[in-house]
Amino acid sequence: MKHTESTKYLTNSAKEFKYFIDRLASTVMAAVVFLVVLSALCSFTRLELAHAQDAPITRHYKFNVRQLCPNFDLICAAPWHNFLPLNGETAPATGDLPGLSHPIFSPIHMAAAGGRIRMKNVTRLCVTKPIITVNGQYPGPRIVAREGDRVIVKVVNHVTNNITIHWHGIRQLRSGWADGPAYITQCPIQSGQSYTYNFTVAGQRGTLFYHAHISWIRATVHGPIVILPKRGVPYPFPKPHKEVPILFGEWWNKDTEAVISQALRTGGGPNVSDSYTINGLPGLLYNCSSKDTFKLRVSPGKTYLLRIINAALNDELFFSIANHTLTVVEADAVYVKPFQTDVLLITPGQTTNVLLQAKPYSPCTTFLMAARPYVTGLGTFDNSTTVGILQYKTKQGQYNSTSLFNNLPLIMPTLPALNDTNFAANFSSKFRSLANSQFPANVPRIVNRRFFFTVGLGSSPCPKNQTCRGPNGTKFSASVNNVSFALPATALLQAHFSSQSTGIFTADFPSMPLIPFNYTGTPPNNTKVINGTKVVVLRFNTSVELVMQDTSILGAEAHPLHLHGFNFFVVGQGFGNYDPIEDPANFNLVDPVERNTVSVPSGGWVAIRFLADNPERQKSYKYAL
Repeated sequence: MKHTESTKYLTNSAKEFKYFIDRLASTVMAAVVFLVVLSALCSFTRLELAHAQDAPITRHYKFNVRQLCPNFDLICAAPWHNFLPLNGETAPATGDLPGLSHPIFSPIHMAAAGGRIRMKNVTRLCVTKPIITVNGQYPGPRIVAREGDRVIVKVVNHVTNNITIHWHGIRQLRSGWADGPAYITQCPIQSGQSYTYNFTVAGQRGTLFYHAHISWIRATVHGPIVILPKRGVPYPFPKPHKEVPILFGEWWNKDTEAVISQALRTGGGPNVSDSYTINGLPGLLYNCSSKDTFKLRVSPGKTYLLRIINAALNDELFFSIANHTLTVVEADAVYVKPFQTDVLLITPGQTTNVLLQAKPYSPCTTFLMAARPYVTGLGTFDNSTTVGILQYKTKQGQYNSTSLFNNLPLIMPTLPALNDTNFAANFSSKFRSLANSQFPANVPRIVNRRFFFTVGLGSSPCPKNQTCRGPNGTKFSASVNNVSFALPATALLQAHFSSQSTGIFTADFPSMPLIPFNYTGTPPNNTKVINGTKVVVLRFNTSVELVMQDTSILGAEAHPLHLHGFNFFVVGQGFGNYDPIEDPANFNLVDPVERNTVSVPSGGWVAIRFLADNPERQKSYKYAL
C-alpha cells in the first residue's frame, strides 16, 4: 500500500491510504476522524492559538513557502543554512549542537534577519521543473530545539496553492491548533495569507520532521526537526562525533499535483515516482544522476549519529550501508534499548536514530548506502534503488571519491527481497523502550475503551459518463471499518470549538466492523464502502486499546498508522486474524516501543495503547485518525 498523509486527497486510490490515523489535536472533546477521502473548499479563517506552556527558550522561525521559478537563469540567493528567523533571536552555537554541520542541513543562524529567496527551478534526472519549497530549499531547512523549548513558526504562503504544515510527531499538548492537517485542525493557508504555529516540545528528544499536509505538496515541502536533550543532560548512548540528518524522499519528473489529480479522477493508483532520494538526491544508479548523489564524509574511528527520516509519500524502505553495522538508539523521538542491525526498515512517517561506527582505517574502497522499497499489495510501485556514498577521510586529509576518474571499487550493500515480510516482522519486534526510572514506559495497564478497526481497500461507484480504473470499472476507496472519510467544508476543530458541529460531523463511528468476516481469508463479494464524516468521542484520561486489522478485500498489504499529536505503545502484533481471547495474553506491557507511527502488517494486525491525557481547556482533546 502506498503511503500518503494528505488530508485532502486520501481516497479513491490504492496507493493513497497510508496514514489512516491522521490527526490528534487538543480541544474540549475527543473525536476520532478517519481521513480516507477527498476534501471540499474551505474559506480561510484565522484560528486563535492556544497558549503554549512556558519553556526555557522560545524559538522563532519564519517559513516563506514559494514556488521555484520556471526560468533557468534565476538562482537561490540564500544559502542552505539561511533559515529565516524572527525577532533576531540567536540560535545555539555550533559547538552546542554536536555534528549539526552537514552542508545540506547547516545550523540555523537565527541572528540573520532574513535571506533573499528568489525563484528557480530544480533539476533531477535531467528534468527541470518548478517546485514548491520552504525558503527556497529542497529538502526544507532544519528546525533545532531542545526538550522543553517553545517553538513559534510563521508560515507565509507565496504560492497559488493552499498550504498547511504538519509537525509530524510533536506532542501537541494543549496546542491542537498548531498541528497542521488541513480541514481537521485548520483551514488551509490561502495564497498571500500567513499562519503562526505555536507549540512546546514536551518530553521528547530525538528526530522528527515537518511536511505540508494538503494534497501531495509534501513531496517537496518537508524538512527535519532535531530535538536535543535539555542542557546538561547527556544522551543515554556514547556521544557521537557528528550528527547527520538522512531524509528519504521521492522524485517525480511530472507535477505531483497533476499525478494525484489524475488518480482521484480515474479512481486508479497514482503513477509511481521516478526515483527515490537521499536528502533530495536520487543517486548514481539512475540515469543522468551521477552528480546528484549524497555523500556522507566520515573520519576513521569516529562515531556518527544518523538521524534517519522516511519522508517518502508512498513506500516503506529498506536501508543499509555496505560492510557497516548500525546501532539503533531512538525511534520517533523516543529512546530505545540499543540493538545492532545491518539493515533498517523504516515506514513512511517514521524516524530512526542510529549510530554508525566508522572503520579504524581509511579503506581503499568506497561504500555505498542504499534504500529501496519493501513491497506488499497488488499495486504498481517504484522498483528502483537510491544510493549515497560513504567517503572516508584519508591520511592526506582528503576524502576518497567515486568520480568517474578514479579506480576505487564500489561496494553495494545487500538488501532483503522486495517482499520480505518475515524480515519486516522480525525487525519491528526488536524495538523496546528503555523502561527505566529516567525514561519510563508508562503503558496503560487498565483499559477503559477498546476498539477493533479493519483497514483496507474497497470500492466506490464510478460516476456516470466517466471511465474509472479501479476494480471492475469502479474507484479504489480506502476505509476503516468500511467507512471512507469525507472531509467537511469547515475544519473539524474549528467547528467543534465554535459549537457548530451539527451537519459537519457525527459521533457514530463504529467501534468494530458492522459485519464481521474472515478478514485475511476469502474476501466478501460486496466491496463497496460507506462515505461519511464520523468520529469517536472519548472522555479525558480515557485509556484506549486499539487493534488495527489488515484485510484482504482487494489484496492484503501493509498500512502505516500515524497518531497526530500523540504517542502510543505498540503492545502486540501478529499475522492472520486477531484473536481477542488468545492474543492479549502475549501483549508486552513491560517495555513496549513508544512511537507515533507504526505499520499494520500485511495480512496481520497491530495493537496499540495510549492514554487520552491531552486536555484543551482542562477537559479533553480531539482525535482525527
